[in-house]
Amino acid sequence: MTPAMNPADVSAVIALLRDVARTEILPRFKHLRDGDVRLKAGPLDPVTVADEAAEKALYAGLKKLFPGDDVIGEEAVSAGTATLGRLAEPGRVWILDPTDGTANFTAELPLFGVMASLVEADEILAGFIYDPFGDDCAYALSGQGAFLRAADGVERRLHVADPVPVSRMVGSMSWRFMEEPLRSHVLHRLDRLAAVTDYRCAAHQYRMLAAGHCHVQMFRKLLPWDHAAGVLLHREAGGYAKRFDGSDYRPSATGGGLLLAPDEASWNAVADALLR
Repeated sequence: MTPAMNPADVSAVIALLRDVARTEILPRFKHLRDGDVRLKAGPLDPVTVADEAAEKALYAGLKKLFPGDDVIGEEAVSAGTATLGRLAEPGRVWILDPTDGTANFTAELPLFGVMASLVEADEILAGFIYDPFGDDCAYALSGQGAFLRAADGVERRLHVADPVPVSRMVGSMSWRFMEEPLRSHVLHRLDRLAAVTDYRCAAHQYRMLAAGHCHVQMFRKLLPWDHAAGVLLHREAGGYAKRFDGSDYRPSATGGGLLLAPDEASWNAVADALLR
């Protein structure tokens, strides 16, 4: 099977993410003015001028690099100019999260990332998560592994953590979008893990998971710009992920929750501890 991207394509996408972060995102960090931030769906869903400017630049850059591909961004979907139904149709589609961790960005916390994934017929072909402060990019290609590329071009392969009992697992659990009774059910069981965090930034949580710095993650809200790149990164690093009901993750699915673990046995153990 022909790879979805060649090494030159990978380098070009990483260079684009870096350039957009340097020109559209970082200059606005800690320099937002009145009117530069607004809420979309509610108090947990802010958007800034940096998100909007970065998405436009990424859109233009990807269309130049891959003229035959479609591009869908978080802000375009929010504005009603793009729809998620496109993801399940034939043809390659790029999914963009121009500033993942916008709540941290607005709070002047240096914990956010730039995410892009390539999807065709609801299958994830490639995923990229760029850290503007570390100036490095975690990326994965379907069937080819997961890697972290440093600013100097040096790469290392990513691997998930070794399996451990639930009582020794460190996890990142995003429970704030859960509805009752699931919310209370999970919250009353989190003490079964060794430690639980939530960085309000899927980009960095997925990077931690794929690099073996934590064992499990749980998400309730499944918008594709938050998860497609990270799910592939985790999978290619050796991890196992399913929705809460045990079904496979698909980028077009926005509900059903998602649980990620080092392997199938660990997934079942965590599901027993927290969900069942």
